[in-house]
Amino acid sequence: MVWAIVARTAGPTYAKGGAQLLIAPDGRYAGLLSGGCLEGDLAEHAKDVLREGAPRLVNYDMRTPDDLLFGLGSGCEGAMDILLVRLAASGDWQPLSRLAAAWRRRQAEELLLVTTSSNPKIVAGVGVFPSDGQVFGGELSVSDVGALCKAGQALLPAGSSRLLTGAVPGVEILRLSQAPPIPLLVLGAGPDVQPLVVQATQLGWSVTVIDHRNHYARTENFPSAMAVLDGGPAAAEALLGQGTQFAAAVVMSHHLSSDLAYLRVLARSEVPYVGLLGPAVRRERLLSELGPEAIRLQGRLRAPVGLAIGADTPEAIALAIVAEIHAVLAGCAAAGPMSDRTS
Repeated sequence: MVWAIVARTAGPTYAKGGAQLLIAPDGRYAGLLSGGCLEGDLAEHAKDVLREGAPRLVNYDMRTPDDLLFGLGSGCEGAMDILLVRLAASGDWQPLSRLAAAWRRRQAEELLLVTTSSNPKIVAGVGVFPSDGQVFGGELSVSDVGALCKAGQALLPAGSSRLLTGAVPGVEILRLSQAPPIPLLVLGAGPDVQPLVVQATQLGWSVTVIDHRNHYARTENFPSAMAVLDGGPAAAEALLGQGTQFAAAVVMSHHLSSDLAYLRVLARSEVPYVGLLGPAVRRERLLSELGPEAIRLQGRLRAPVGLAIGADTPEAIALAIVAEIHAVLAGCAAAGPMSDRTS
């Protein structure tokens, strides 16, 4: 297959530096680097990369008003440099094998990728994982590995994808940072939880579902979830007691005593976002029964959970919940219409 990575952008573009696309030999692709405007042309370039093996840097410049060069009419009026690299079994499909393994472990991973080079010892498409010096896509001397890793350290802040020019003579380096998937804990496994899990996993989140009813807590009901557990509040307490970290938890078992027990477990945890399904009167009753421990949920509890979008179906309610979690974790607590933005 061919791995396509956005190395550089100028002006408004659909994707930014570090965005990725995977192209199969028959032209099918996973991911998006444009709204479908460039992918077909990239697939044609990918055929050459597959056949010849050499990486290729492709430039698209749509900054002319009518996109005359490509006839795409995208209206983005931006430019992109996209690096195409062949991946094969002979190279253990690296670096994607390692990135996928880190994703499954819910760990961050970072790599340094050479996008262009006039240095005969360091070819475009070669890269290194700075955490342990593992090289992929070609060969590098120990000194060159050290030089690339040292240059990568200059790309601050950590955790972002950045392009660096000039730190190593004749070499341009792209640092790709893959954050771990957002871990979401859903406490309740009724039918209305299914669209929530589907939408969350479509965003790339790692979802764990727990219920006290084993006829609900079934893997086949949540095929995209990382784990589906029965055992109710005791299972949740055991999981959190093992040190498993979650960015958000949503309580939606529709069972008052179970929701109370779940809230008690979460009050003792460090989960930063706690959502509770149900009206305000139900929230007040549960908090009252929670007693002094309710104070530990202050600043974390969102109840009723979700953005106010007029949701009245399981799918729309799931959308409201996922949207609020996404907004809070992205630091957009006061989420509003995009049309209100001035830039």
